Amino acid sequence: MTTSEPQPVSITPMALSPKRVERIQDDIDRLVRAGTTGVIATLTAGGQTITLTAGVGDRTGRTAIPAAPPQQVRVGSISKTFAAALIMQLVSEGRLRLDEPVDSYLPGLLNGEGVDGRNITVRQILQHRSGLPEMSKDPELDVVRAAADGRTFTPAQEIAVALRHPAQFAPGERFKYTNTNFIVAGMLVEKVTSRPYSEVLADRVTTPNQLSDTYLPGPGEVGFRGPHPQGYTLVSGAPTDVSSIEPSVAWSAGALISTGADLNRFFTALLAGKIIGDAQLRDMLTMLPRSPDSTSEYGLGIGAIQLSCGVRYFGHTGNIAGFTTISGAITQGRAVTIAINDSPADEPNFIDVLNDALCP
Repeated sequence: MTTSEPQPVSITPMALSPKRVERIQDDIDRLVRAGTTGVIATLTAGGQTITLTAGVGDRTGRTAIPAAPPQQVRVGSISKTFAAALIMQLVSEGRLRLDEPVDSYLPGLLNGEGVDGRNITVRQILQHRSGLPEMSKDPELDVVRAAADGRTFTPAQEIAVALRHPAQFAPGERFKYTNTNFIVAGMLVEKVTSRPYSEVLADRVTTPNQLSDTYLPGPGEVGFRGPHPQGYTLVSGAPTDVSSIEPSVAWSAGALISTGADLNRFFTALLAGKIIGDAQLRDMLTMLPRSPDSTSEYGLGIGAIQLSCGVRYFGHTGNIAGFTTISGAITQGRAVTIAINDSPADEPNFIDVLNDALCP
């Protein structure tokens, strides 16, 4: 399996033309016609950011989603890119080493059937190539049920739940997207810094990059701090409001709350080398195919695909109860975030929206 690094593509930065805005509005209107409750599209290009919406933010009142003020959404696994950025900052400072076993930092944590933290590296954690069992498949770690029951979890408790199950494969053998990996990543950040993960995230990423609507809710903080649409999922075939979830379950792997404008700013700054150093960014963006026949690639907490115009898009998707989001950017400074307030069984095809938002 060969690695690939981002290749420069010369595209002149452009502002958001009325024609481009119209195309995106058509795209998100189409998603609503296909059954999506509501959509928020945030586009950034040429120093300009606009927000478009379609559908409703509340099925009961049939209230349209406003374009302003910025609407907070649960961004799910986009949280992983933030966690990976923190890890890479610590790597640049010599406080973590990518090819060091996890056990060197968290001795005895990863120990189970086919699981040995002495044989799993930090890099394999960020690449989803550790073989760790998937914690979210255990019904005990259901974010909606935990909120309803008033239950919170510590990261160590979640790892213990995951390790009731055997390893999925030997470390490094293949790619398998696994949330457990990024609970470990959050624990590594806390161990090395001796500080709570949420504080490190705020001090190192969200505050210096002026991501004022981006935060990690604390245990038991089941709601939102700002304006937001309601989030829905199908329960017994009917769309059901699941806006209240327990964030300590998803934690560093998926509990982040943000807005489209903040996410665009984050990914633009990340690709511009303003969040991590050049060497660490090259490591982060060195991609491996998810499978031998896949056109989608994954690096360290971030994925990549090639758009129809030949530009490589770097970003992440996020799926969590009530919300589905995709966000990312290209190295030419354009970014897009699409958030829907549904968590469907099958993720919508966002490729057309990415092409329309990011290609000339």
